[in-house]
Amino acid sequence: MCLGIPMQIVEIDGFNARCASKGVTREVSLFLMQGETIAIGDFVMVHVGYAIQIMSEQEARSAWELHDEMLASEASGA
Repeated sequence: MCLGIPMQIVEIDGFNARCASKGVTREVSLFLMQGETIAIGDFVMVHVGYAIQIMSEQEARSAWELHDEMLASEASGA
């Protein structure tokens, strides 16, 4: 199963970005997004270290809510 994580861009340096989500920061490649206009503050879906699509803040929040629900369900053994 593949899992993409929504993250917010906090710094851009060429085809690399520093992204943050839930207190965690990561270096993310923007190489696959060359045809897109990307700016600091944008939310992106990150998969195996690559930004694969731009998303709205609401889409990012909804995805995190679903992830949190899955983790809570797993922790409770449901």
